Amino acid sequence: MGRNRRKDGWLHRPDQTEPAVPALEDVHGETKLLQGLGLAAAAEATTLLLLVGVAVPLKHLGDWPAAVQVLGPIHGLAFVAYLWLVLQSLGAGLLSRGEAARLALSAFVPVAGYLAARSLGRRTAGQPSRRQWR
Repeated sequence: MGRNRRKDGWLHRPDQTEPAVPALEDVHGETKLLQGLGLAAAAEATTLLLLVGVAVPLKHLGDWPAAVQVLGPIHGLAFVAYLWLVLQSLGAGLLSRGEAARLALSAFVPVAGYLAARSLGRRTAGQPSRRQWR
């Protein structure tokens, strides 16, 4: 009979082969995860720009610290959600380690999140990214 191995939480016999074409539900779930990641990238970039471009100047130049007190936790939540989705996509095999590292680093550069969201949008639409064109 052979030894049973755990694969994705299910007992799996090594002599069984995986289907050559992934199930439609798998493709749909992967697309949804990448779309959510793109949305999270745009949200994280927006909150970072608002925090750095609006709230911090209001705190220091306008003597109004309430802006940072409100936008700081909102950005923190967006940042953690974005990194969580990057890790989920990496774990699901949708991203390579290099792609995940680039996406994580893009969270620290104010406009890079929009570029990441655009790239992920192209990927879910089936269009080649700029990297593939070169």
